[in-house]
Amino acid sequence: MPTTHHSAAAERHLQAAHAHEAAAASHNQNDHLGAHEQSKRAEEFSREAHRHTEQTLEHATEAQK
Repeated sequence: MPTTHHSAAAERHLQAAHAHEAAAASHNQNDHLGAHEQSKRAEEFSREAHRHTEQTLEHATEAQK
C-alpha cells in the first residue's frame, strides 16, 4: 500500500510542476487569468501530493508496529 501512495504523491508532484510551467507560459503571454488558474491547479496538486505522502508515512508507521 505505501508504494501506491508514494507513486500517487510523485505523480501529483509532477502534475504540479507541469501546472507551474503552464502558469509561467500563460503569464509570459500576458494571460494573467489563465496563469492564476494554472497556479491554483498547481497548489491543489501539491496539497494532494502532501496528503498521499502523509498516508505513506501512516502506513509505514503501522507496518512497524
